Amino acid sequence: MFQLFTFLLAFSAAGSVTAAPSRFSKRIAQVISQSTSQWQTACDEAGGGPKCNQLAVTAFSTLLAGAGPCDQQDSADNMMTLAKQLNSSPMISLTQIFVQQARNSPDSLSVPYCQNAPKNSELNGLFQCQFQGVNPKIFFGNAQVGAQGTIPLGQTAPLNPPGSCPAHPSGPIADGTQLVNQVSSPGVPSGSGGNDGTQSSASSQASSSPTPVSSCTTSSSPASTPIASPSSGDFHAQNGKDAQTLNQMFQTLTPNSPCTAGQQACVQGQFAQCVNAQFVLTQCAGATQCMALPLVNKRGTSIACDSQSDANARISAALNS
Repeated sequence: MFQLFTFLLAFSAAGSVTAAPSRFSKRIAQVISQSTSQWQTACDEAGGGPKCNQLAVTAFSTLLAGAGPCDQQDSADNMMTLAKQLNSSPMISLTQIFVQQARNSPDSLSVPYCQNAPKNSELNGLFQCQFQGVNPKIFFGNAQVGAQGTIPLGQTAPLNPPGSCPAHPSGPIADGTQLVNQVSSPGVPSGSGGNDGTQSSASSQASSSPTPVSSCTTSSSPASTPIASPSSGDFHAQNGKDAQTLNQMFQTLTPNSPCTAGQQACVQGQFAQCVNAQFVLTQCAGATQCMALPLVNKRGTSIACDSQSDANARISAALNS
């Protein structure tokens, strides 16, 4: 159980660090699981199987403050590739909207834009909106407008209006809100190579109520945590035991528990990621809560939002397999 020991040690050994005070201290966040819930529903309906949840969870995790500038676009590329494989117009449009969703800001500074071209031409010319509460003149790292990463790829001048995106050209979106609930078209630029005949299909998806992440399965996610390495035999029972151990440990955590950068956990039923030596919490959608679940197809566990009854059933099935 060496890996489990290492995982637990990360919580107890991490020192408490106080970040230097920032001129802007307001944290702007959102219910990140809502950003891909409609995409996952469309994917499930298109027959995407376990990949739907896996890609959805990976994608919404990129909206957290600790993600890299191109992580959101990279996830959107994976979503778009599957959408085209399934020939799903709703998935294509919803992916184009997701890549423009505003990201969390821990200090009210604007989020830098990815400077790499996407793999799928349907995403060309698309970039994230900003939330209304961020400083439009200063980006992460105190970069001033005009510096590297403060102007979207392919453009030569700062955005006008600041904080806008192709799907929401009037300006930034309200703090904590989801772009997919506000627009019916991704507003793809004409030169993007997008699937022009399918872009309006997002309207029917956006009008439906968001699907909670209660459909989270035991697919691998960014928080996937392999714990032990059985030498041979069935791994399902060990996955169940490891999930139980993690959930018991999560119950001891608070928002002020020491953590290391990038660490993910469940804190008071909410998804947590360590940013600047402190857990940043994001609540789960609907009647779900964050917990560790056993993987089904391989060794390890995942951290996801699920209902208590479904989680209990999954862990029980693993233990009894």
